[in-house]
Amino acid sequence: MSCVFHPVKTKFGHGRRAPRRILALLREPALSTSAAPVKLIAHPIKRLEGRVRAPGDKSVSHRALMFGALALGETVVSGLLQGEDVLRTAAALRALGAQISRDGDVWRVRGFGVGGGREPDDVLDLGNSGTSARLLSGILASHPFTSFMTGDGSLRRRPMQRVIEPLSRMGARFQSREGGRMPLAVIGTDEMVPIEYTLPVASAQVKSSILLAGLNTAGDTTVIEPQATRDHTERMLRHFGAEVRVEPVEGGPGKRITVVGWPELKARDIIVPGDPSSAAFAVVAACLRPGSDVMVENVGLNPLRAGLYTTLKEMGANLLFKNERELGGEPVADLHVKGSKLKGIVVPAERAPSMIDEYPILAVAAAFAEGTTHMHGLAELRAKESDRLSSVAAGLAANGVKHEMGTDSLAVHGTGAAPAGGGLVTTHLDHRIAMSFLVLGLAARAPVAIDDGAPIDTSFPGFVALMNGLGAKIEAA
Repeated sequence: MSCVFHPVKTKFGHGRRAPRRILALLREPALSTSAAPVKLIAHPIKRLEGRVRAPGDKSVSHRALMFGALALGETVVSGLLQGEDVLRTAAALRALGAQISRDGDVWRVRGFGVGGGREPDDVLDLGNSGTSARLLSGILASHPFTSFMTGDGSLRRRPMQRVIEPLSRMGARFQSREGGRMPLAVIGTDEMVPIEYTLPVASAQVKSSILLAGLNTAGDTTVIEPQATRDHTERMLRHFGAEVRVEPVEGGPGKRITVVGWPELKARDIIVPGDPSSAAFAVVAACLRPGSDVMVENVGLNPLRAGLYTTLKEMGANLLFKNERELGGEPVADLHVKGSKLKGIVVPAERAPSMIDEYPILAVAAAFAEGTTHMHGLAELRAKESDRLSSVAAGLAANGVKHEMGTDSLAVHGTGAAPAGGGLVTTHLDHRIAMSFLVLGLAARAPVAIDDGAPIDTSFPGFVALMNGLGAKIEAA
């Protein structure tokens, strides 16, 4: 294993060499946090029917815990996703000094305030959670101590350079494996310098990391995004009392987001809406089987997260939004879906930021549609829990679905009939690949197996029970 030291950029002067203890840690084999593989198989069914409630939104859950930790007082969070990824965030924040407790479905967070975290006693193990790693980097960078982060095999392969670069410009220093990969040492400082940073690619995680660092930085920290990405961070910053300015970028679709440093965040209660990315699996499964009739309650429909549902409607899905309302500053509705006859469409690249996590399940829907579905702007899929673009293509191939994969595109050729199925899909520790191809198995001509369903708990604990309660047949292989 080679080590790369990322000093502060020349503009602010070079940092000194990393302490030997950091080099020693990063030369050690990375910790393994993978659970034993759980092989699952999904059998074809006639239809799905019933009413279910989507689990809490993962993106909002991470941020609710983090902003509660950065606020003064006690924040009460209801509806928090209790998946493995979010529990990793809670453990990391406890290590930084936040008091976090749970009473049934209600979580209480007593925060340490902006800049008030303490040095962790041990390595922060973030499992499979890229959101935890990137957002926590922004918090850790603005504290005057050294901290260490690692994760499972999948997370250790994911790129962290995209947050290392802007946070280094602000004054933090980093020690990483080659290519900016974890394990990662964050050498923080309480003398961060505000920056104006244009994101090379649209990424809500990178944007949020910079804004979180900006909270403990004097002056205005600005992120310019080329395309609008999910805005949970901006919404929640305002909810907790920070000053945030959002302005359109002249002549383009992007936004300019500025946070004013050193606010006194005050504890505020949070009600977490249902996760639209998790709801997607039941919605698409119901679309694929004639006679299905499913209601998924309490789904967050933030306009910057709802791209899949726009796309499904364009494909002809029998999908209605009912009981539309606002919950904790986020738009919410109940989704009523029935078995549908889908058709292939072109999904434009500019829609990708609003549905980047949903392309695996969209590819499954496209396999049953009549005609070809062309998806563009998918390069970011290669930097997820797995190279999702390649993983999706391999899963389609294993189940007899014709397709073409480009560097940032995917064309799926549907025939209007159920594909063959019968394949074994390699998930690469990716929860969305696992759930997507189990859904394919429910409507294919032959059962579909996945090599490992254990990662599903990172975002959707109880997925198999929920789906089987609607009439699915998913079981251990």
